[in-house]
Amino acid sequence: MAQFFQIHPETPQSRLINQAVDILRQGGLIAYPTDSAYALGCHLGDRMALDRIRALRALDKRHNFTLMCRDLSELATYAKVNNQVFRMLKSHTPGPYTFILEATSEVPRRLLHPKRKTIGIRVPANAVALALIEALGEPLMSSTLLLPGDEFPLTDPYDIRESLEHQLELVIDGGFCGMEPTTVVDLTGEVPQLLRQGCGDFSAFEYN
Repeated sequence: MAQFFQIHPETPQSRLINQAVDILRQGGLIAYPTDSAYALGCHLGDRMALDRIRALRALDKRHNFTLMCRDLSELATYAKVNNQVFRMLKSHTPGPYTFILEATSEVPRRLLHPKRKTIGIRVPANAVALALIEALGEPLMSSTLLLPGDEFPLTDPYDIRESLEHQLELVIDGGFCGMEPTTVVDLTGEVPQLLRQGCGDFSAFEYN
């Protein structure tokens, strides 16, 4: 049975944030708010929790998981970028974008696209998500809370609890945060490629 925390969307209570981080470190799977939609999150090194996300979302091995980062200072540890790409990232973070980048050896192989060795990187503009990542001290392994057969992600924490209370350890109610997933932009080639149109505006990348 999932626990249910009501966390203030602008001034997250540190006591509840720390309890949520303890759940993550103990192998828990959580639903939490971002600046685009609710997401599933688990500890970066937890293989079992990752497999649970794959099963919950019916994902195949080619799915790019996302590392939710507090800022771009963590970027070099997990992704390879040149100066031009870094400037592009700096201009669009934090925000509702997921960037597909070439991964470094620090990223566990199970998180990577099996052929391309890429990883999704994201810096959310959401106080609850950022507080979680800050307290965790490392990126949060994340995936949009989009269930098989659904067109849109789950957005109501009470609906999430009702649907998934036996499959999660924690649901965080951080208020309404939107109904669209992020816009996914592939920055591994010479020109940015739109992989998924979400709530971020891709047109800004077409002129870089």
